[in-house]
Amino acid sequence: MSAPRLPFVDVRASLVDLVGEEYIDAACAARARLTGEDAGALKAIATEPVAFFPAVLQERLAEMLPLTGEQVCGGALRSAAGAGSRAFTLASHHEMAPLSGLGYYRIGEDGRQYLITKSEHYHTPLGHAFPGYQLIERAKKLGILNATHNNTRGHITRLLEEHMVAAANGMTPDDPALSRLIEDDCSTRLNRVFNLETGSLAAEAALKLTLARFYSPQQNGEPPYAGRTPVVLVLGNDDGGLEANYHGTVMMEQMLRGMWPGMYAAMEQAGILRVHAIRPNNFQELEEAFERFEQAPFKIAGLFHEIIMMNYAGRLLTPAFLQRAYELCHRHDVPTVCDEIQSCMWAPGLFQFREHGLQPTVAVVGKGFPGGEYPASRVLFAASLDNLPQFGALVTNGQEELASLAYLITMRWGLANAELVQRIGDDYEARLRAFVARYPEQIQCVDGRRHLCTICFYNLEQAKQFVAYLTARGFDTSAQTYKATCPPAVMLKPPIIIGPEAVDFIAAKLEEAMQAVVGTRV
Repeated sequence: MSAPRLPFVDVRASLVDLVGEEYIDAACAARARLTGEDAGALKAIATEPVAFFPAVLQERLAEMLPLTGEQVCGGALRSAAGAGSRAFTLASHHEMAPLSGLGYYRIGEDGRQYLITKSEHYHTPLGHAFPGYQLIERAKKLGILNATHNNTRGHITRLLEEHMVAAANGMTPDDPALSRLIEDDCSTRLNRVFNLETGSLAAEAALKLTLARFYSPQQNGEPPYAGRTPVVLVLGNDDGGLEANYHGTVMMEQMLRGMWPGMYAAMEQAGILRVHAIRPNNFQELEEAFERFEQAPFKIAGLFHEIIMMNYAGRLLTPAFLQRAYELCHRHDVPTVCDEIQSCMWAPGLFQFREHGLQPTVAVVGKGFPGGEYPASRVLFAASLDNLPQFGALVTNGQEELASLAYLITMRWGLANAELVQRIGDDYEARLRAFVARYPEQIQCVDGRRHLCTICFYNLEQAKQFVAYLTARGFDTSAQTYKATCPPAVMLKPPIIIGPEAVDFIAAKLEEAMQAVVGTRV
């Protein structure tokens, strides 16, 4: 097979390039003092560049496409049964659990090669064993620590905070205006960062920021909206229920999507909290919510939304709808919380809200940025909402230096390849839409955007048959069938490192699967 038709930009960088020579010199000197190693030899490790995604690897991955679904090694004849919960055990597929992985492939315990068409549930936008992450191992050799504490977060984490603020505002890290933005205590633009671990904790921190305007986190102060019932607006399903949104697994976040109904009902009756769902892209319900709840005894606490509702058939919220929602929020002093845990890194420029022309008060990111190397999420928020005490939204392990380095590596490659990723993503989406148009009786639509697309069937059984065919041939995909009011959607979210050859391969297999479902010969 020939080399990829559109090879990605050859990003090469060293530790010095990413975190600065002065810091590296100091780190090497400290390591040498502790261990007796030669500081010059350590510095040589830090100055040697790494090819993040070399052409030879791109070629290797393309050549391996025909092996998808094949047994390529013996596999694990015996593996542990585990001691998981009943629900987890019933949902487990040990045969697909990883023995190893490279790029957009995983070899399962059954020895088969799988195409990770769900990007390991958003953890691996750059696939497995991304060469750029070799810089993490080099940082370890220099003695750069991972474990720190909130009061001693290191240079790399603080540097990342600056880079995150810059990227979120469409700036470069060397822009002189960046320091002025970060220092602005009244800014309504994203210029503050919380460093946490999981996306659930990050979304919870965002919820705390909004509720701190109603309830004081400590025994002092009078919040501006004390005495009013906070109303959290979320995006619901097409029937008006709460089940469509997803903002994590912390109990309060679960209440936002209709879990713990008895406890939530007691809170609502007592006037402690109210959650109100708006149907996706429904302008009328949006306007009605502000008319209803922007008066006593209520006050809208915040609008929580994804841009692509990946737990609701990949529903894409339109720019027009979200822009109108943001207009209303700005007019009524309502914070906007954009949850990009599942979409970050799949959009040009790293953030989907920028492509939609939005300026949220809070943005929650994670998963994709550390590339599966570490659990590490971030909350970007405006200084105008900087209302929590030190212990309001911290976790002991939120400031890891090597996790922050993983962010910087991912961002360096993502920004350098933004244009090509967009072109491939646009082609991938166009191929899916053309495919769907050939089966109007079976498939309702394609939803989502670029790499984060879903195929929405009319019939649940046909969606299951489609997925079963693909899974049997090495595609790690699934049908979203666990919500009664959700269209049976087949989830496809390949890593952003897929090239045109992989797009061709995926498109051909989808066609093959659909032909099998409708009962015609391939």
